[in-house]
Order: sequence, then C-alpha cells, then structure tokens
Amino acid sequence: MASQWERLLKNTGTWIGSFTQLSPQGEVRNDVPTVVALKPLDEGNVMRQEITKQPPGEPPQETVLEYRSLAKSVLFFENGAFSQGSLQWGPFSEFGAELGLIAHNHRLRLVQLFDKTQQLSQLTLIREYLEGTSPSQRPTLTLESLIGVWQGEAVTLYPDLRPSDTYTTRLAITRAGDTVQQTLHIGDNAPPISSQGTVSDQRIVFESGSQTVQVLLLPDGASSTCPTHIEPRKPLFLEAGWLVAPDRRQRLIRQYTAQGSWASLTLVTESRQQ
Repeated sequence: MASQWERLLKNTGTWIGSFTQLSPQGEVRNDVPTVVALKPLDEGNVMRQEITKQPPGEPPQETVLEYRSLAKSVLFFENGAFSQGSLQWGPFSEFGAELGLIAHNHRLRLVQLFDKTQQLSQLTLIREYLEGTSPSQRPTLTLESLIGVWQGEAVTLYPDLRPSDTYTTRLAITRAGDTVQQTLHIGDNAPPISSQGTVSDQRIVFESGSQTVQVLLLPDGASSTCPTHIEPRKPLFLEAGWLVAPDRRQRLIRQYTAQGSWASLTLVTESRQQ
C-alpha cells in the first residue's frame, strides 16, 4: 500500500485551470485563470508547489511552497484524491476544508468556508487539466443526471492513520415535482438512511438531518454538499461530488463528530445501475 507521501506524488505535474469563487448559493463571483505546478525534488522527498494566479487586467500573482512532510490535517487516497482542512470546528472560529478529486488528466477541487458566525460564507470551485492534455468538456450538473440507483465502493481513512475501511454503498435518488428522495445503504447490515430535499433551480435543501444541508449543482459535473449554517454539538460533513461520466460518479466526504473533531475521510466511487 502506498504511503501518504507516495499518494501525494500522484498529483505531480502542471495543472492548468481556474479558481471560481461562488456565493453560498452557488452564484459566480469571479473566475481567475491559474497554473499550479507540483514538482518533486530531492529524489521525490521534497514537493515544490508553484501557484500562479492571473486575474484579468492585473499582474500575475505567484506563490511558491516547498515541503517534505504532510500536515495532520490532510489525507490522500491511492488514486491521489485528497482533503485538507480544519482539524476541529469550534464556535467563533473560521472553519472549512478543501476536497480534491482526480480522474485521468483532470482534477476537481472544492473549498467550502464558514465564517465566525458559523454561516457558509464562500465556495471556490477549482477545475484543472494536465498541461499537454485537453480541458474538461463536462456540462453543469443537473438533478436529472443524478436520478437512479448508484452502486459503489467506499474507502474510509482516519486522521490517526489506523487501517482503512472498505465497504459497499447503494444510493437511490428519485424526484417527484420539487421533492427529492434519497435512500442510502452502507455495507450489508446497517439500516438505510433516508432523506428528503426541496429543489430550487440548481439548489437542493435537506432539512431532515442533524444539520440543514444544501446541495449545489455546479459546472463540470460538480456538486457541493454541506451545511448552510453549522449547528453546535451535532455531527456534520463536507462533501464534493463529481460526475466524471454519465454513469460514473466520485464523492469525497469529510466527517466531523458532534464535538467538532475531524473523524474521517471517505472516497465513494459509484456507477449508475441500468
């Protein structure tokens, strides 16, 4: 099994794309072209990260980072997917995470940020392709493209680096008018988890769980799922989804306990059943 550092190296290369800042409701605020180069040095023991942002009408903004170890707030999967973010949520503090998915020559990253009043304050959608390849042609995600039964495999990693867990998933999504019904089966023995949401344009709001959660349907087949406002002393999760093909989807889920501690990171790879 590859080490966390070896999994980081799966992201090596020059990634061309853009940072798109979104409002909490998913409206585009600005879009900045970017180039992110990840260059292993010292026989792969050091990673150099060069970030160039090119705001329209302004000089390029360059940031260079070098590191030879990973922070406790980040975990990587075998394919290079990763998440970094807050280790702990607490009242009166800013909170958030980046969720990064990878598929062949494309990456999709989503940053979800909450302000000191526990409100979702900003989203950043980062769409990238490797230099020398073609950018993604995936359309904006629609609810219709998610309707059906999705069979998948989930791998869960833990911040204390204990052995990972792998299990099956089954997600059924149906729609009746402005109502969406989701039923999730995890593993073989756990009872199903059902939730019902209300559709409004590119936004679905679920109010039946411990937190009020919204799903935003975004460009490039992406989705953002997270609370609109964090309720203290209740568990929460942050999720990025990516419809990489009409019948294949990835979801990355960062979970926190009722005490606000980062508990786990799960990558779900699922296919729509015919």
